[in-house]
Amino acid sequence: MPKYLFRSNYTPEGIRGLLREGATSRRDVARRAAESVGGTLEAFYYGFGETDVFIIVDLPDNVSAAALKLATAATGTITGETVVLLTPEEIDQATVRQTEYRAPGAGPQ
Repeated sequence: MPKYLFRSNYTPEGIRGLLREGATSRRDVARRAAESVGGTLEAFYYGFGETDVFIIVDLPDNVSAAALKLATAATGTITGETVVLLTPEEIDQATVRQTEYRAPGAGPQ
């Protein structure tokens, strides 16, 4: 099952909700959200710096990841980005896959 990293930041309204409900309740919400689209929550961490929350989930497909992203963004309480995570084995497969590509300005087309 594909793995996704959600790097998220709370808006001021989201931070007020976090202070009211607590951090563990947000983890429980993330777990239920992943399960609602057929996935599982692997990890949920808070961090210092540019990103408030790091969430790793296993989801059936990109459509499920997009559904979660849209649902959370629509609340206006959280922003962020979604990163598709690849295993070393998947990268090994990519390194041997034949592709056709020409760098810009690198000779005839």
